[in-house]
Amino acid sequence: MEELEQGLLMQPWAWLQLAENSLLAKVFISKQGYALLVSDLQQVWHEQVDTSVVSQRAKELNKRLTAPPAAFLCHLDNLLRPLLKDAAHPSEATFSCDHVADALILRVRSELSGLPFYWNFHCILASPSLVSQHLIRPLMGMSLALQCQVRELATLLHMKDLEIQDYQESGATLIRDRLKTEPFEENSFLEQFMIELKDIPIKTGDPAYWPRTLHTVSVSFYYGMRQWYLLQEIYGNQPLWALQNLEYTYPELIIN
Repeated sequence: MEELEQGLLMQPWAWLQLAENSLLAKVFISKQGYALLVSDLQQVWHEQVDTSVVSQRAKELNKRLTAPPAAFLCHLDNLLRPLLKDAAHPSEATFSCDHVADALILRVRSELSGLPFYWNFHCILASPSLVSQHLIRPLMGMSLALQCQVRELATLLHMKDLEIQDYQESGATLIRDRLKTEPFEENSFLEQFMIELKDIPIKTGDPAYWPRTLHTVSVSFYYGMRQWYLLQEIYGNQPLWALQNLEYTYPELIIN
């Protein structure tokens, strides 16, 4: 079962679009069984089974089908993998879910060898340690990494402002006015960012709000990259790493 636990840990979260709602899910299927995590961002459900459970459940749900557990696992993998990779992918199966007490049953209907195929994932509430391992710790790590990148971008923008100021004090002027930008004010930017963040109604249980929330979280990166692209155009489309080298000159500046 360690293979399933490690395999699930390496899988990315993906959308699982259902008729009733949308869920986040990740799954790992091997010859030994499968491990599944499902979340609506309010609760997290988990199921991990071996081949013996697969064999028993297959007999209960598909009395007309006789196949080894590996065949059922392979079929489930073929159904789930394309769906989780691309939400718009036309699925060969129908998915639905039911909430029973604290459990979640994910039902699958498809065909196997020309016969109807049914499968139910019986997911129970995930343990706090599992939620921490798959959600909290990765999100905290990514948050810290993004904060470091924001600080680096702010420092780089300040450096570019100083560089532009030096050119201007030397008598340089822009040919194209549309490239002109105001000096970066970090405090003002952060204040505006917090205002925009407060204006967003965050309903974690409603996926319709997730894209807007994620957009707000990434607005600082948009601002930084916008400045980078402007500088990149000024530098004559130099690669981004080259923009950190202050020895480059501005081809769009006329030196008096």
